[in-house]
Parts: sequence; structure tokens; C-alpha cells
Amino acid sequence: MKLVFATNNRHKLDEVRAIVGDRVEVLSLNDIECHDEIPETADTLQGNALIKARYIYDKYGLDCFADDTGLEVEALGGEPGVYSARYAGEECCSEANMQKLLHNLTGKSNRNAQFRTVIALIINGEEKLFNGIVKGSITEEKRGDSGFGYDPIFIPEGFSESFAQMSSEQKNSISHRYRATEQLSNYLKEKYKG
Repeated sequence: MKLVFATNNRHKLDEVRAIVGDRVEVLSLNDIECHDEIPETADTLQGNALIKARYIYDKYGLDCFADDTGLEVEALGGEPGVYSARYAGEECCSEANMQKLLHNLTGKSNRNAQFRTVIALIINGEEKLFNGIVKGSITEEKRGDSGFGYDPIFIPEGFSESFAQMSSEQKNSISHRYRATEQLSNYLKEKYKG
């Protein structure tokens, strides 16, 4: 079975392909020669995931899925949430996003946060949503240099290392994206076992 993952983010592709394994051939936007900038204009993770999946399905007629992920920090009322990728501005980078977040948490004792991934799947026009959440806390400063995004400042519950200090195998076995992708994978296995 082939499914298009509406992304060109190499980190996300590698994570998802590792989780799904050989069950599904996961194609990127590059693989289908889609070079469009798909707008993410919704104010929820679910909305953005659906926008991206519907865009690919409507334009190319291919079964596909898309995700949106946000870091939700309790003391900041759920920020950056749906704006996680552009928290420090449209043209910003992960470093700027992390610095803004750490700055906004200065003096706050509540460091509770969660990563949440929503995956929207469309097969034969039928839409399905999957949610993955990992709870944890925000560090005082960056730790580790692997991973991407906010990984260096997020410590998952039950661990003492940040996502960026973990091996990719360890992170992939507990992450929000893993949890959402595992639900997607189990759904596909159940639905298409015959």
C-alpha cells in the first residue's frame, strides 16, 4: 500500500517511515512532485492537518495523510500550540523559537508542557483523525543536540533526558508522533488485513 505523507520534512519522514516499517510505502511531497506551499491557516492542529491532507487528495487524487504538531505549555495558556513552528515569527528558526519560549517562561515555576500531534488520513475520500500526546516539562536551558524543533528543551515524563539527548530509536518509541503514527498504523493494519 502506498500513502503520501504531506511533508518534505526529512526528520518527520524518517520518524514515520521507521514507525510504519514495511507495512506501508510512505511517499513524500517530493516523491509526487508536489512543490506547492500548502497554507496552514487553521487555528487548530486538527484543522491544519486536514487542510494539508485535503489539498493533496483533491489535487492529486492520492490517498494521503498529513500531520500538525504543537508544543503546548501550561503556564503560557497552551502557547505556542498551533504556532509552534513560527512562534518567533514567520521567518524564524528552531533556535529563535526555543529562546522566545525560554524567555517567556522566565520566573515561572510551572514548566509543565505537552507535545501533541494530530494526523489526518484520507483514503478513498474517507477522513480519519489520530491524536498522539506526550506529557513532560520544559528545561531551563537547552540539553542535547540531536532531534529537531523544541527537542533540546523538552523532557518527557518519566525521563531525565531531553528528547535531544535521546537516540532517535528511544525518542521514536515514546514520542507524540510515534503515538499518533502507531494509531494510524494499527488502523491501516486492521482495515486492510485482507
